[in-house]
Amino acid sequence: MNLLITICARGGSKEIPRKNIRPINGVPLISYSIQHALEYAKKTGADVELSTDSDEIKNVAKKAGLVTMYNRPEELATDYAGKLGAIKDVLLFAEQNRQKTYDYVLDLDVTSPLRTLEDLEEALVTISNNHEASNIFSVSPPKHNPYFDMVEPNENGFFELIKNPSAQMMARQQGPQVYELNASFYYYKRSFFEDETLMLPNKSLAYVMTHMCFEIDSLIELEFLEYLLKERKLDFDFY
Repeated sequence: MNLLITICARGGSKEIPRKNIRPINGVPLISYSIQHALEYAKKTGADVELSTDSDEIKNVAKKAGLVTMYNRPEELATDYAGKLGAIKDVLLFAEQNRQKTYDYVLDLDVTSPLRTLEDLEEALVTISNNHEASNIFSVSPPKHNPYFDMVEPNENGFFELIKNPSAQMMARQQGPQVYELNASFYYYKRSFFEDETLMLPNKSLAYVMTHMCFEIDSLIELEFLEYLLKERKLDFDFY
């Protein structure tokens, strides 16, 4: 099996400038995912590619052990460029550069690093055993449930539940099971990228993480992650 691990990190973060390389507990944020990628590559024989438009990020990645010759095109590094397009572009580069075709692509998100090698191994087994599935992504149990405590405005300006539960549902525990994407990792079968639309299909699988995981979208979340690492509050082997 040929596996490509991708790490995508553009340099134009607006809300948290230089977020991808910001030190977290003394380590650049991107270095956590690079370490996971390199360790997993040792176990699986995978190749690892970095997709970035930033020389500064490349230099930080090099110090962490990841060197790349790939340069992300400008059109794939804007605020509105989709990540799937960036993954496909670096995939095609890696296949041409190494003269091989990959069976799977594993994308590790820099801003959601709370994952384990066991997570990656178990998710790969799950998608490998399902011939119909095209991809699998990591999820976590949600803080809120759209059937019970998430609302949206209707056409009359009043607010109502996003999902309408049946009359028999009187408690949250009776509702359908829902999860939230935590963005930590995504596996794609190579055939996924043959669809020009690059939209998540209806044959996706989810890998439920049993430990804490969250995506860093704000400064307070970044500071929270640093607190967890510095005070050793995580109850699993992370880094």
